[in-house]
Amino acid sequence: MFDTGRLNDELKAMKVDVARLLSTAAWQTFDTSKDRAEALADQIKAALTELGETVSEEQAQLHDLITVRPAASVASAFAVGVVVGFMLRRH
Repeated sequence: MFDTGRLNDELKAMKVDVARLLSTAAWQTFDTSKDRAEALADQIKAALTELGETVSEEQAQLHDLITVRPAASVASAFAVGVVVGFMLRRH
């Protein structure tokens, strides 16, 4: 009735084809994920570079402000320290 040898050969061929397709799909998914991760890493690097530049500019402005008014800077730092001390004492 059934040619089991032929069916067995066809099933083996299908198994090989399915394995090849799954392998190809896995590699394509891996490559796509890798590309997305690299793009995200590039965006993060760009954001960190921009943040570093902004921090450098703010640091320069703060340095200039402290240099121009050293007494006011020390008084401000002392006041902030007192406020933080009171806040920490309550908790």
